[in-house]
Amino acid sequence: MSVFELRSTQPSPAADDRPQNNLLRRLQPADYDLLAPRLAGVSRAAGDLVYNPGDNVELVLFPCGPALVSYLVVNEDGRDVETALVGREGAIGGLVSLGRLPAYCKIWIKYPGTFMQMPVSVLNDAKEQSTSLRLLFARYADCLLAQIFQSAACNAIHSIEQRTAKWILASVERTGDHKVPITQEELAGMLGVGRSYTSRVIQTMKAERILETGRGALLIRNFDALRARACLCNESVKDHFESVLQGLYPAADDPA
Repeated sequence: MSVFELRSTQPSPAADDRPQNNLLRRLQPADYDLLAPRLAGVSRAAGDLVYNPGDNVELVLFPCGPALVSYLVVNEDGRDVETALVGREGAIGGLVSLGRLPAYCKIWIKYPGTFMQMPVSVLNDAKEQSTSLRLLFARYADCLLAQIFQSAACNAIHSIEQRTAKWILASVERTGDHKVPITQEELAGMLGVGRSYTSRVIQTMKAERILETGRGALLIRNFDALRARACLCNESVKDHFESVLQGLYPAADDPA
């Protein structure tokens, strides 16, 4: 086991004093000190656009608490299909690349909250000074890539019901909120299917008392039944997180 692995298996003792972002809490004190002076807290509302495709990525954002970000691939027919969700387990924007980095996806705020942000240039300078910091962000980037790979496979082989249940569970795990702010039209767009398909799935889950619908939101009533209908893609992603960066992915009892 490397020195980095020995030092990174648990958050540092001072981590509880840091923002509610698991990646920032995982940093060793010396590494966190490299970033802390340039971290600034900002509030972001649901629906705020962070980046459009082609935008120059100048800021790194760390979602805190229940804050949640969605990566969307823009397609020629105008539909935006989701490829990844990022909550307090990670960060978005220029994590491993150096120099000018154009955004490939549309990135927008799915669940409102506080974000710690800093210039990409500051993170790059800090990684030049610290091998452990550079390796930590490289490992997180590997976890995010695994999530995107799993999403591609899920879209190809799993049913709309399985994918719907999986997406709702992934949102709840990160936000800790039983109420998921999404319309059926938005859900259909993110899954890359017609609204009629998701409507049928939601209506079936309502009839089985798994979900309730409200104005622009879904309310979970029966988590066990919802999990029984979901594919195992979330579990595969969590297993990879545990292998690469133990304890980073939010646990069911991890308060947002």
